[in-house]
Amino acid sequence: MRIALVSPYSWTYPGGVTRHIEALQGQFDALGHDVRVLAPVDPPDRQSARRHRGAVPQEREIPDWVVPLGRTIGFGANGAVSNLSSGPDGVARLRHELRHGGYDVVHLHEPVVPTLAWDALMYSPSPLVGTFHCYSSNALSNNVAVGIGARRRLNRLKVRIAVSEAAAWTGERFFGGRYRIIPNGVAVPEHIALGEADAVSAERPLRIVFVGQAVERKGLPVLLRAFEALREHVPAQLTLVGATSDEIEPLLLDGREGITVLGKVDDATKFAALQAADVLAAPSLGGESFGMVLTEAFAAGTPVVASDIAGYAGVVRDGVDGVLVPRGDAAALGAALRSLALDPPRRDALARAAAESAQQYAWPRVAAQVLHAYEDAIAVPEPEGAGRRLAVRIGAAPADLQPSRPAWRIPSIEPVRPRARARRPVVAALRRLAMGVVAAAILTGSFFALQRIGLDRIGHSLLHATPPWVLFALGLMCASMVVRAVSWHAILKAALPTAPRPRLRDALQGTMIGVLMSATLPARLGEPARAMIVARRIGRPREGLPVVLGTIVSQTLVNILALVILGCVMFQSVPVFHSHQSGLIAFALLPLMILGAVLGAPALLRGTRRARSARVRAWAAQARDALQSVRDGLLVFRQPRLGFVAVSAQLLAWVVQWLSCYVLLVAFGLDDRAGIGAAAAVLFAVNVSAVLPATPSNLGVFQAACVFVLHKGYGVSVEDALGYGIILQAVEIATAFVMGAPALITEGVSWRDVRLRAMHAAPVELPPLPRRDGVAEVEA
Repeated sequence: MRIALVSPYSWTYPGGVTRHIEALQGQFDALGHDVRVLAPVDPPDRQSARRHRGAVPQEREIPDWVVPLGRTIGFGANGAVSNLSSGPDGVARLRHELRHGGYDVVHLHEPVVPTLAWDALMYSPSPLVGTFHCYSSNALSNNVAVGIGARRRLNRLKVRIAVSEAAAWTGERFFGGRYRIIPNGVAVPEHIALGEADAVSAERPLRIVFVGQAVERKGLPVLLRAFEALREHVPAQLTLVGATSDEIEPLLLDGREGITVLGKVDDATKFAALQAADVLAAPSLGGESFGMVLTEAFAAGTPVVASDIAGYAGVVRDGVDGVLVPRGDAAALGAALRSLALDPPRRDALARAAAESAQQYAWPRVAAQVLHAYEDAIAVPEPEGAGRRLAVRIGAAPADLQPSRPAWRIPSIEPVRPRARARRPVVAALRRLAMGVVAAAILTGSFFALQRIGLDRIGHSLLHATPPWVLFALGLMCASMVVRAVSWHAILKAALPTAPRPRLRDALQGTMIGVLMSATLPARLGEPARAMIVARRIGRPREGLPVVLGTIVSQTLVNILALVILGCVMFQSVPVFHSHQSGLIAFALLPLMILGAVLGAPALLRGTRRARSARVRAWAAQARDALQSVRDGLLVFRQPRLGFVAVSAQLLAWVVQWLSCYVLLVAFGLDDRAGIGAAAAVLFAVNVSAVLPATPSNLGVFQAACVFVLHKGYGVSVEDALGYGIILQAVEIATAFVMGAPALITEGVSWRDVRLRAMHAAPVELPPLPRRDGVAEVEA
């Protein structure tokens, strides 16, 4: 049989699909079939590095059975980088090969992925088989594919293969059709060596291995947090395969003790690491349809502890050949690893079951199933009648000649968390409805506002802003950030009195990076980002991070005081807002009410120690720990000198920022109508509206607050008020980049590193071991 295996991915940037195709070729070749792999190939030169975000291709030998289809470009997709052909030269070479290759069957891998397999769906004259490797529940991207004709094109496939139930779910949900499950294969040794699972001790730690890239969806930060907690309970070692030292260094909170980084290695070294490990940790957060690393661990006789995501749950039999834990839950991952460390017989049973499970994924078995699919595709007869043949040719009717099976809204296969089981559908529906209403309101309001004001009038207002005054306002805004860092430094010194004590430059670095993250990310990730930077710089991340986070509360208290002062200035200077005063007063009082609730919480939590519900007791314990960190952060107010520096510097920072807002009013020539009181009102409004930012930098809401204050309160025209709001936010964002970008370079971390750290910044504490007969179980 003459077979064409078509890959959309670069041969020299190999991933799971490329390895799958290469293994299939080897199996078919051994059986005497004539196989060609049609795939893009990137040579190891500078142009390839530029096209792939600096990543250099592997210097792989290009065998004569590989037909090169040009270069690729690296595209971010599904939490990783996909290296796809983007030019017409690859499509032209593919068409030529399909037309003149004389293939009995053409096997397209990832047929929905542009551009090679996508084109071959309509162009290939040979019977088509398609393998779907991807699991995705993203309605936007999949419906875009549907909108440009994916269902019609996929009708040209005579057999559809999915590597897992998760991949089949994606196909049935968005594209329709029938799918046969043929998993990814794995090279299984004739004899899988299994050793006895020894007890964990100082000489024999639990050996954990992680295999994967340092991309977000692989969940490496989750594993690192779990490991940092685990090694405080039992001896443990973690070996990282695929991630480099430079990639993991910014993700660590508490040093590299017990961590070995192998980086990118060959298959033999990877298999040796898996074979030497007691357990594979696979904490992926999603986007996995199968998880070839799981079956590779099985082939090495190594059980796994994996996330309970859909793609992994179809491979791992929970409690039989591995353990599934809730995704993203570092505490649950650490607890599962600790349990295995303390139970050698259980590890031994899981390892033996893993070796047995590997047999069903052995390549000879998988290749035989794929060959059977080819035979079925070739055996499909030609449609009867010219009309039927035309319908199949253009994709209007299925090429398998079976009744059409349309896409349908099948239930999600993701696990439902127990606490959300009863209310999840209602909450999800309300969330989607609320987001839709808010998005529609913003779009509608923006459209009518711009239509009413006129873009020409807004542009005229922007062009008439005086550049020197704008630059002066930018300088003042930068100065306010430095003064804020001085205030925070005093708070940090009070909260962390023992060596190593935080330095002023530590507070400056944290403040600058935190401002940049707040300006570029939604929610308030800038706060944990700056806390993480300082905790890392003082050298005690795991111990110090909760205290550093608590110091941010102290600054928040002073910020609330500053907002109240601004409100008083606003109301006393000019009779602003007329009938809207009560609403603004309520906004000003809301933070004070929240503060009162936080300070009064300890007294309320003391009564939960005897609660009947274990969940309530656990929640109360976590709340008490958090409040202890808050109290540590408030120590500055017990030290008059440091407290005076902290309060005065923070209030001075607000004054400088207030002056910056006023200078911009001067730049727009509005100071005759809107003076220093209006600047206070603007600063008050934009900060109150940003308590829970809906977008990065609260874009949109920020401008609406400026327009409301200046137009309603001070009679400034809408176009001038909107122009002022645009420039003020531009100044704030420019401040974030002017101060934050150099800080990132100095710190030696990237924006991506800080983002990942901020999302997984909190240290993990493992719960106590369960009691046996009233006595706590003793850890090894």
